[in-house]
Amino acid sequence: MMTDFLLVDDNETFARLLCRGFKRRGLNLEWAATGEQVLALSARFQGILLDLNLDGESGLQLLPALVAAQPEARIVVLTGYASISTAIAAIKLGAVQYLPKPAEIDAILAAFEEEGTEQTAALSIEEASPSLRRHQWEYVQFVLQQHEGNISATARALGMHRRSLQRMLQKHAVSR
Repeated sequence: MMTDFLLVDDNETFARLLCRGFKRRGLNLEWAATGEQVLALSARFQGILLDLNLDGESGLQLLPALVAAQPEARIVVLTGYASISTAIAAIKLGAVQYLPKPAEIDAILAAFEEEGTEQTAALSIEEASPSLRRHQWEYVQFVLQQHEGNISATARALGMHRRSLQRMLQKHAVSR
C-alpha cells in the first residue's frame, strides 16, 4: 500500500483539506504550490497528485519533468478544468489516472491503485452528446495544448482576441 504522496496544487485551502484527509487515513501527503518547488524536492514519493492549472503554469508541461525525476511514482492528474484532450495528453505524458475536481479522497486513493488501461474511465463521460459549449471548450483546450499553453498564439489560431481567450479560460469548465 502506498503511504507517501505529493500534492502539486496552487490552492492552499484545497491542499490543507486534502493533507488533513490523508493524515486521518495514516498517509503522508506533502504539498508544493509550484513546479519549481516540486522539482527542488529530493524526496521520493510513491504517488503524485498534479493539478493542471498551477497559477500561470501548466501541469501538462510539468508532467514530463516529474516522470523523469521520479520514474517510480504513480502520477494522478486532478483538475477543475477537465477535458478529453487534456486527459489524453496527461495519460500520454505518463499519468496513470485523470480525475475531475471535486474528487473524494477515496476516489483519489483508488486512482493510484488501479492497474491496466482504464485510465480514462474516471472521466465518467456520459453517453449523451456533449453540448455545443462543451465542444467549444474541448476545442479551445486542444488548440491551447497544440500551442504549448501560449495564450497569444492560441488566440491567433482561434481568430479571437487574447483577452477574450483569457477570460474564457479563467471561467470554470462548462457543463457537458
